[in-house]
Amino acid sequence: MHSDVTIYLVDDDSEMRTSLSWMLERAGYSVDTFETGTAALDGYAEDRPGCLVIDLSLPDMTGIELYERLREEGCRHPFLIITGHGDVPQAVDAMREGAIDFIEKPFESEGFLSSVALAVKRDGVDRALHAKTDGFRRRLERLSPRENEVLALVVDGKLTKQIAADLDISVKTVEVHRSNIFKKLGVDTATQLVATVLKHGLMVGGK
Repeated sequence: MHSDVTIYLVDDDSEMRTSLSWMLERAGYSVDTFETGTAALDGYAEDRPGCLVIDLSLPDMTGIELYERLREEGCRHPFLIITGHGDVPQAVDAMREGAIDFIEKPFESEGFLSSVALAVKRDGVDRALHAKTDGFRRRLERLSPRENEVLALVVDGKLTKQIAADLDISVKTVEVHRSNIFKKLGVDTATQLVATVLKHGLMVGGK
C-alpha cells in the first residue's frame, strides 16, 4: 500500500477527477484533487511524498505553467501531464520541463498507474538525496571560518604546504584544521572529502 504517498491531481473535468481519484485510491495512494491551477497553488503541500498529475489545459493556466509556478515556490515533486488534445510540441515542452510522462486521454489504467509509480519512485530517490545533502550542509555549518578556508583550498586540490603558505599559517595548524574538518564532516580522507562536496554540489569557503 502507498497510503503515506499523496498524488496531487489537477483537472477541471469533475468526472475525470472522480475516476482518477478512485483509480489511485484503489491502488493505495492518498489523493488531493484540485479543479484549477490557482486552487493547486493554494492547497499544494510540498512536504508529503508523492507526485503531481496535471491536466495540460486548465481554466486559468496551462498545466506546464502551473508546474513552473509550483517549482518557483520550491516544488520538488515529479509530475505527469495528462491531456485530451495534446500534440507533439506540447509533449516536447512537457518533457523539457522534466515530466515523467505525457499521457493522452483516454488511457488505460495499467499504463497510467505504471507512470505514477515511476514518478513516486523518483520522488523517493530525490528526497533521500536531498536529505543527505541537507545533513551534509548542516555539518558544513559547524565549521569555523578558518576551517572553511582550509576546506575550500583542499577542495581546490591544494596540498598541506600550499594551504599553509596561502593562509600564512603553519603546516601543523593546517593539519589540525584538516583533522577537525574530517571529524565534523564524517570523512576519513581528502579524496573522500572532495568527492562528498562535489556529490552534493555544495559551495565551500564562500565561493
